[in-house]
Amino acid sequence: MGIVKIDDLLHEEARRASNVMCRSINAQAEFWMKIGMLAEANPALSFNEIVARERAVASPARAA
Repeated sequence: MGIVKIDDLLHEEARRASNVMCRSINAQAEFWMKIGMLAEANPALSFNEIVARERAVASPARAA
């Protein structure tokens, strides 16, 4: 675990987004970082495709 310095305006945006998404500021920043890393690694995928793919990995289809 470490400390990351970010611009005050970006911190404020994270605070606002965290309130809307019912996350802590740290969880919001972590979400943005993870999505950003995945977007850089998969430039052909949209945000929605990235999120759908991550959801599928997090909760595999239930056996019928």
